[in-house]
Amino acid sequence: MKRYLSLIALSLCLFTLLGGVASFADAYTSYTYSIAGVPVDSPDAYTPDREVKWEAMGLPENLVNPSDIVVDENENVYIVDNGKNCIYMLDKYYKYVTHFGNEFINDQGVPDSLSAPSGMYVTDDFIYVADTENSRIVLFSRTPEGDVMFPFHSVIQEPSSEVMESDAIYKPVALAVDDVGNLYVVSSTTYMGVIVLNKEGEFQSFLGAQKVSVDAADILWQSFMTAEQRAQSQSYVPTEYNNITIDDEGFVYVTSSSIEESAQQAAIEGKSSDYSPVKKLNSSGDDVMVRGGFFGPGGEVNVIWSSKSSSDIIGASKIIDVALGDEGTWSIIDEKRSKVYTYDSYGRLLHIFGDKGEMLGNLKMAEGLVYQGSKLLILDKTELSITVYERTEYGDILIDALHNDNERNYDKAVEDWEKILQRNGNFDAAYVGIGKSLYRSGKWQESMEYFKSAYDTTNYSNAFKEYRKEVAQKVILLIPVVAILVVLGLSWLFKWAAKVNKAGILKQGKRKMHEEVLYAFHLFGHPFDGFWDLKHEKRGSVRGATFWVILAVISFTYQAVGQAYLFNPTGATSSIFVQAVSILMPVFLWVTANWCLTTLMDGEGSFKDIYTAVGYSLAPLPFFVIPSVICTHFFSLNEAGVVSLLVTIGWAWVALLVVCGMMVTHGYSLLKNVITSLMTIVGMAFIMFIGLLFTGLLQKIVGFVSSIITELSYRM
Repeated sequence: MKRYLSLIALSLCLFTLLGGVASFADAYTSYTYSIAGVPVDSPDAYTPDREVKWEAMGLPENLVNPSDIVVDENENVYIVDNGKNCIYMLDKYYKYVTHFGNEFINDQGVPDSLSAPSGMYVTDDFIYVADTENSRIVLFSRTPEGDVMFPFHSVIQEPSSEVMESDAIYKPVALAVDDVGNLYVVSSTTYMGVIVLNKEGEFQSFLGAQKVSVDAADILWQSFMTAEQRAQSQSYVPTEYNNITIDDEGFVYVTSSSIEESAQQAAIEGKSSDYSPVKKLNSSGDDVMVRGGFFGPGGEVNVIWSSKSSSDIIGASKIIDVALGDEGTWSIIDEKRSKVYTYDSYGRLLHIFGDKGEMLGNLKMAEGLVYQGSKLLILDKTELSITVYERTEYGDILIDALHNDNERNYDKAVEDWEKILQRNGNFDAAYVGIGKSLYRSGKWQESMEYFKSAYDTTNYSNAFKEYRKEVAQKVILLIPVVAILVVLGLSWLFKWAAKVNKAGILKQGKRKMHEEVLYAFHLFGHPFDGFWDLKHEKRGSVRGATFWVILAVISFTYQAVGQAYLFNPTGATSSIFVQAVSILMPVFLWVTANWCLTTLMDGEGSFKDIYTAVGYSLAPLPFFVIPSVICTHFFSLNEAGVVSLLVTIGWAWVALLVVCGMMVTHGYSLLKNVITSLMTIVGMAFIMFIGLLFTGLLQKIVGFVSSIITELSYRM
């Protein structure tokens, strides 16, 4: 019986342990994002260690409304309690040491206290507290005096300046201090950016005002407003920041949660600084943050905008705090989702973890985060607690890799990146790290493969240029030979076309296919004479025009599937059917709309004439599109403008030929032709609208007939 009872007890212990492990593992899933915006699972870089509440801290009483958390150079922890009007100091083990701010004697010798403090900053000499409701910043000395651990030192009152609005309300909620004592203050009601004060508290400037996001409806509405109404309108007022910190180099990190959500998400997807919820500002107020990842830093990428489920979180992230970690890493926290997003100095996403819930590691309402050495502390405003997250082995290897990269210990960095890839094959920064090491070793082709795996086109381009230089040195004699052959081939083609066209001037009767096709070469340089002969002398035909339309379709199909990696990193392709529709649909719409309009406006061209002229007008496209695709295999990103220029010239030439063709075909003056062309574009849009309307109606009719047939089949 004792053996059975012992076995049962042991089984219960194991069950409890395994249950605890399972619960711990299910607290949240760490992940990153692929280039397609799809979440990809990742090993945990941080795991929850403990949740520390006021009893475990040894506080005299519970917290009321914690608003900020700070760690000093000795890893002591400070909690700003907005409800208790004081600052609690804990040691590195989260044990209560003292509190201050609720009672002190100010510089006037009068008893004073903080009022709803929101944020603080710790330097070697002082603790700066944003005394929000008193509209000031209070300094406490870090030099112990008697029984007072942090005696009052001074007050920095509300700054005054001519550039500040007369009716502005100063409500400091967060601040940071640089090495020379300059203060960077975030005021909850100041829309002109971060307020910069010198160490005496004198106003210096505003830093990094947010760009305004304006809705099109607001712009229209403002056009009907008077000057006074526009002055009172808040539609064009920049959004304010909500938190701030500063790094060792003096760069200021700021966050904002009041940006219009669709504009914020567009900034993340487009890697734009405008409307980004987190920025890195230099001393001039310019955002110098590197956004080198697939998406710009700013929180969740794959968001939903509507849902029937009440448990789903809707909309963009609400970023409320930023913290600086080791080796240039930094993290932001999303209040909506209670998730932490960590990036490196290049703005590449390293990992995401956290979630809302009841389990250890989950949060109810995140209010702030801060690094404590290798640990990460998150302040929970609802639970009135601190959750401590320990860095895992995977996280340690990641930091070691970044450290070796920063210190240029590239061989060691490669070893670390390879260890990471063994644990996380989806980690793009590891591929980039190995690729950079191979690049520095002169192994251009091998490094290109690693950069390609991480979709890092910038570094791939740099390696490609070196590889191209290496190959060019081997085939230096072949390059001019190929160039001469290409020039001679084109020269022969144009001379042959000129000879055929010259012979066709006096030719009577039916022309051969190659004569009709080569007539396009005459149109290239002589559009007015060419289109006149095309219509009146029958130098071309419908089949000749169709040939050039088909060749244009083939050219763009080749462009869709034949571009090099740098110009199509995702490997996107398109079928010949899609390309045919993209060419034939505009041609059909233009010909139809132009024929309908010119019939009513004394146009001399028939439907056939218009189609023939448009078809021959497409002839320049293959001579620019195909070479542009070939160039992508030899050009780097720095030369991408040449590729775009070739295609642009091709389309510009086509547009010029179409305008000339319509003018000659219909016998219009220049002004009448321009007006007719613009009306043709409107007509194309109208035909598309009618087509969509008819398609929708046809679908409803088919659905109605189908439902009747289904009903009859059931009744029979």
